[in-house]
Amino acid sequence: MTIPEGITDNLPGTWPKGTSGRKRIIRTSDISQALGFLALVLCIIFALLFLGSIVYFITSRGMAVISWEFLTEVPRRAMTKGGVAPAIVGTFYLTVGAMAFALPLGVACAIYLCEYSPGSVAVNIIRLSINNLAGVPSVVFGLFGFAVFVKVFGFGVSILSGSLTLGIMALPGIISASQEAILAVPQSYREASLALGATHWQTIKKVVLPTALPGILTGVILNVGRVAGETAPILFTAATFYTRGYPDSVFSEVMALPYHIYALMTEGTRPEVQTAIAYGCALILLALVLAISAAAIILRQRQRISYGS
Repeated sequence: MTIPEGITDNLPGTWPKGTSGRKRIIRTSDISQALGFLALVLCIIFALLFLGSIVYFITSRGMAVISWEFLTEVPRRAMTKGGVAPAIVGTFYLTVGAMAFALPLGVACAIYLCEYSPGSVAVNIIRLSINNLAGVPSVVFGLFGFAVFVKVFGFGVSILSGSLTLGIMALPGIISASQEAILAVPQSYREASLALGATHWQTIKKVVLPTALPGILTGVILNVGRVAGETAPILFTAATFYTRGYPDSVFSEVMALPYHIYALMTEGTRPEVQTAIAYGCALILLALVLAISAAAIILRQRQRISYGS
């Protein structure tokens, strides 16, 4: 039995007359690509929307209390008057101290794992342990810092104990980011340096590390926000509820913005005043993290331009 000509034009599964299957496939692929691109754009919009909402929420409520006196004076009247200058200074000291401890140690560990250690089961176990350590809750790091730095080493509740605890907490992230940045350096760079007579360490120092520095700084940027905003670790090792002065040594206890916000929202007899001050502290903390991150981003961009990466 034969089908008359023209009847097959509208049958399911047949191509329209004059249209090839290849063109139909290309058209379907274009539609899928457009839908995928649209989904990515929507994800970016949602992410920016949530980020903008948080920034607007904190800024709109925190700007009401921001003033020169608020930024430079010490707290008074059970933290309902005055400023939060000691908390700002304490947060800055703890963040810089943590990065000063974690960055050299993390980069050194990454160099050893990537450049000197042979590929073995033990090294793979070490790398897996580092990745797992990044997921440990911050309160566990706080208890560790309290038991080791405060009690065993006798540093007491101080900037030093808090910085070391926060540095250990940031260490896994910095090691992982540094490893990825070092492994991303082309092997031809190392071979060219060694062919010119440089030693292995000179190659690492002059070629590998400068090329990997943008990636390492990316890890630093991601960890600065986490370190500056943590409350649980410094609750056991560094922070004090209230002080009218500034730290005079690394063994002094300090106020810190995250713990100050927690104290304002959970203690006191004037919740409406303390809530406004807490939003102001949150805005300052956000600005401090953005300032430190911006400095690292500028340094990273300059390094990329210098090495053409």
